[in-house]
Amino acid sequence: MTMRGEPSTLRSSQYLGYAAGEVANNLTFQMAAGFVLIYYTDVADISASTAGTLLLVVRLLGGFTDLLAGRRVDKTATRWGRFRPYLLFGSVPLLALLVVTFSIPGGLGGTTTLVWAFLSYALFSLAYSFVNIPYGSLAAAMTQQPDERAKLSSARAVSAGVTILVIAVVVAPQLQGSGDLQRSLSVTTAAFAVIGFALYLWCFATSREAVRGPAQAVSMRETGAMIRHNRPLILLCLATLLFLTGMFSLTAVAVFYARDVLGNADLYIAMTAVQTLAMIAAAALIPVAVASVGKKRVYMLSGVVAAIAAVGLALAPASIPALGIACYGALGVGFGAINALVFAFQADTVEFGEWRSGVRAEGASYAVLSFTRKAGQGIGGAAAAYTIGIGGYVSGAATQSDGAVASIRVAAGIVPAVAVAAATAVMLAYPLTEKAFRSVVADLAERRAARETSGRAVAPT
Repeated sequence: MTMRGEPSTLRSSQYLGYAAGEVANNLTFQMAAGFVLIYYTDVADISASTAGTLLLVVRLLGGFTDLLAGRRVDKTATRWGRFRPYLLFGSVPLLALLVVTFSIPGGLGGTTTLVWAFLSYALFSLAYSFVNIPYGSLAAAMTQQPDERAKLSSARAVSAGVTILVIAVVVAPQLQGSGDLQRSLSVTTAAFAVIGFALYLWCFATSREAVRGPAQAVSMRETGAMIRHNRPLILLCLATLLFLTGMFSLTAVAVFYARDVLGNADLYIAMTAVQTLAMIAAAALIPVAVASVGKKRVYMLSGVVAAIAAVGLALAPASIPALGIACYGALGVGFGAINALVFAFQADTVEFGEWRSGVRAEGASYAVLSFTRKAGQGIGGAAAAYTIGIGGYVSGAATQSDGAVASIRVAAGIVPAVAVAAATAVMLAYPLTEKAFRSVVADLAERRAARETSGRAVAPT
């Protein structure tokens, strides 16, 4: 591995460019995460239970494509680096498939509609793997400074929150106010595609890979060995699986909660605005909090806040919408902080994996984490869909039964509370503190210096 004059701090343009990549990612990913379930049930006329199965299968498959993408990325070597080329060339099919996913033609028939929904979403997930894995891996290659990585993660989390709010403001009013929801969603996703491509170009142009290692063909056996010997990565993956299960159960039904529990779909905008502000505030404070007490303690506190807020969301009376919105905002504090921390933790596990195994594989490491993230997303989305299906949710109905409304509360609050509490308990055992990480980096530097000295000693004269 070589260090190409890495500065002690990154430039503001690099933070902004990296954040632009996250905005582009979320124009695709969060659009699908937040609205594909209601699109399938209320526009494409797919039952909630069938849609839940589709989400589970596709997102689990997406986990495997993440592993495939990680192996491919680790073998890449270009004049632009290992990760940046995928932002340039992978973004076009990804953005096109977003439009296709939300453009199922009417009148196809039940089976053909399901085939279109499955294939378009599966291909979208595949394309997302080959953009998101390189993008996520890029942070570990931009700097080895823990504080700088925390700032990159904070910038990523802040931009994600802003994007989620923009999507809510644009899309939520269409759910009740559009005369042709199918057409309006197709137009909206097409606009997101154009904007997203410009943002990916910005990220590509401003990011630099300062920490360079040789391109490596990481086999499945080597990936397995890296996982077995990388306890911090194992614990992070397990906690992330649980956390994302809870978060995406809520994400999948948040618009249902606004429309069917609080009684007005437009309240989803207020919910998202409050949560976004909370997420941005939490993410912006991450570097200061981490510098003060460390990433692990910040994660613990954030998990407790999120679990309590989720219970409050489930129990909040519909007659007081402000209370439900406030709980949704409090969830943003916990979710925003944990989301920002996860990527900082992951970047640290790259060094730990190299220290233990001698193999530096940013792509494979990020892909393993992303696999568990996809699994959590799939399980969470499916859990939400199954929960409201069991509760008696009727696709397209003007009003829902008391059982269906109660099931939405469970999917939005109880499932996230249990899952996030379990994730927090797992992270109690996470061993890679800031002190331990600095020791690992220092030891790696000594090893590299020793190899370079040894190489010069045996070089022919």
